[in-house]
Amino acid sequence: MRENKNFKELLAEVEAMVFDVDGVMTDGGIMPLADGDFIRKYNAKDGYALAYATSHGVNIGVISGGFGKTLESRLNRLHIEHKYLCCMDKIAAIDDFIAKTGVKRENILYMGDDIPDLEVLRYVGIPVAPADACSEVLQSVVYISEYKGGAGAVRDIIEQVLRVKGIWALDSKGVISDDANEVASR
Repeated sequence: MRENKNFKELLAEVEAMVFDVDGVMTDGGIMPLADGDFIRKYNAKDGYALAYATSHGVNIGVISGGFGKTLESRLNRLHIEHKYLCCMDKIAAIDDFIAKTGVKRENILYMGDDIPDLEVLRYVGIPVAPADACSEVLQSVVYISEYKGGAGAVRDIIEQVLRVKGIWALDSKGVISDDANEVASR
């Protein structure tokens, strides 16, 4: 019975983590460019945690109404395979993610911050939110990070999950993208 479990017990059951972008990986601010793309400000510690998780075989997904080449490039550099961008049907996206990964929806942790995330938050087993999520989201989750979107909320939840699973901070090598390794080896 999920309702009888404490938060750490739920974290032990996480098989995959899925995140919204704007307001979760960022503070929600965007700067439109003339070509239709956007500039977003990301938190480096959030990025490190995402790359660390993917490098340790954790299923990570992103479902966002946001789009743009810079966003796609960032997610590719973090080795996030499952990306659903410009997505207006987040339930269809999470169902596709489930089909591709074989993860049970009750073992998916989803972090969202606003009204478009509510349906998914209510659909997955472990709904979480950044501290500055809208009130409807805050009422629908099992955990509210002490950090705001774009200010460490993603790192907070990834670190907690990986600590429970015993795979956080296994070494001090860090995580460097393949592109950076190639540049460093020149």
